[in-house]
Amino acid sequence: MNGTSEGSTPAADADGSVVTESDSSTPARAEPPYRSAFTAAPLAMAVVDRAGVVVDANDTLGELLGGDRAGLTGRLASDLLDLASDTRTRHAYREVLDGRRDRLRCTRRLKHPDGHSLWAQVTVSPLPAGEEGALLSVADISARRELQAQLRHLQMHDPVTRLPNRTLFFERLSAALESASLETDTYEAGGTGRIGLCYLDLDGFKAVNDTLGHRVGDRLLAAVAERLTRCADSAGQGRTSAPLVARLGGDEFALLVEDSTGTEQLADLAQSALKALQEPFDLAGQRLSVSASIGVVERQAAGTTATGLMQAADTTLYWAKADGKDRWTLFDPERNAHLMTRQALASTLRPAIERGEFVLDYQPLVGMADGRLHGVEALVRWNHPQFGLLPPNRFVGLAEEDGSIVPLGRWILATACRQARRWQLDNPDEPPLFVSVNVAVRQVWDSDLVADVAQTLNETGLAPHLLQLELTESAVMGSAGRPLQTLKALSDMGVQIAIDDFGTGYSNLAYLSRLPVKVLKLDGSFVRGFRYDDPAAHPSPADEVIVEAMIQLAHRLGLTVTAECVETSAQADRLRLIGCDTGQGWLYSRPVPPDRISALLATPGVQPDVVGKP
Repeated sequence: MNGTSEGSTPAADADGSVVTESDSSTPARAEPPYRSAFTAAPLAMAVVDRAGVVVDANDTLGELLGGDRAGLTGRLASDLLDLASDTRTRHAYREVLDGRRDRLRCTRRLKHPDGHSLWAQVTVSPLPAGEEGALLSVADISARRELQAQLRHLQMHDPVTRLPNRTLFFERLSAALESASLETDTYEAGGTGRIGLCYLDLDGFKAVNDTLGHRVGDRLLAAVAERLTRCADSAGQGRTSAPLVARLGGDEFALLVEDSTGTEQLADLAQSALKALQEPFDLAGQRLSVSASIGVVERQAAGTTATGLMQAADTTLYWAKADGKDRWTLFDPERNAHLMTRQALASTLRPAIERGEFVLDYQPLVGMADGRLHGVEALVRWNHPQFGLLPPNRFVGLAEEDGSIVPLGRWILATACRQARRWQLDNPDEPPLFVSVNVAVRQVWDSDLVADVAQTLNETGLAPHLLQLELTESAVMGSAGRPLQTLKALSDMGVQIAIDDFGTGYSNLAYLSRLPVKVLKLDGSFVRGFRYDDPAAHPSPADEVIVEAMIQLAHRLGLTVTAECVETSAQADRLRLIGCDTGQGWLYSRPVPPDRISALLATPGVQPDVVGKP
């Protein structure tokens, strides 16, 4: 190994003795099989015994480790090559030495005597049968590791802002959550065990790209990244590490705080980020002002997943934008639970209609002059298997959004008309009740409402004048085209058309003369001004004047007027004196099941105000 001829080269036998082939007085022993490999291979190599002690090594290994091969003999290979620093590698190395494993290959970072570090790939294999110990080979892969590191940096960083990208962000986030979980499991937590996230989105960034071009947009993103980094560095002063700033894509950025100390720390970070971005940007002569919306989440790391944290942050960012932008919003579990419930309801609406989970209650409509029951308003409830009996304000808006209001509206119409006809047949000696059914605007646009009503009346046998359809004021006012044609066709059929919650929208009584409307239902906000018996209700004389004027004008137009939310006798008396035709509210009854209405009709002389008292 020192360059002399093969015949005169001394060699160490497997047991450590030295023999020389030219010694004629001693029988020549066969050279160990690894000797030729040592001589020929440029690879750093060594042989170790079963105890892991270096028996022999070649010059290449000595040079790699910063010494000569003689200095390696007798030392533990695990110390030289860092094979015992982690449990997994230590066990695998021991198994190779004992002949219970075919090979070990691992990558180690080694310290060179001159101070620099190098990356080495170490391979350990058992010696051939009959030989004890193992053969080690060590390859310097520092250049390859450096290239891999450069490639990884390119893959893990955003080229525009040079910040960590989405991939690296999630890698760091997952590692932080996993580390927190392990520390909690082993009771060795050295940090707070919490994690925080500020999820940021620029307001109106698309307009910058569309008007000034992507080059200016990229400059703006780079400038935003620089300011956010300064905020993170400032927040990290006096702490173990600064928050991680990453660009997740587009104009979305994230600031990840490991071992956060609570919501106050995250709130301060979010506020400083907003303040930093509110300062105008000077980009090559272009002076731009932008704002940002930030969703803030801070919670215990144990039990939190990366997906769950990001969903919460995304939801909170949406709240910040919905609340007016240029602000930060803290995650609210109660608000989120409400949204989750809303989503759960939206996803099960259509199947619920098919399963028959909806029921109708009916609220009496009472004549102000005679105090008798004239009709009822059908009000839908959802008998939800999980959330119980839900009022219409919990799901009707959702039904209008996804279009399921059309099949639900058909069911309500058919059920209400069938029930009204049943009351009529069961009480032939009493004046028949009319039934009032609410109709959504989408039912007019997305279905043939006229055909649906005609079919329902035909199938149930209910007379058209005993059906009243209620539409909101905003839906009726300004109607043209198909909605107006639908209203006229229904009116020609004999169906009564009513405007619900009148007084909260246009309140254009003159326009009503051109619409086939027969009934106005005054919004309850006007009726509340009549509560002189309750000082807390803040009675308004102006409300009386307005209501009286609307009733008089409505009568001149041939319309009848129903007052909603009648709660006291004083309100009813005053409404009666100024000419209101019909009243509806808790003074008479809450919405009740159909059998309560049936009982009222079957008992002559019983007034509606005992049907469903609160």
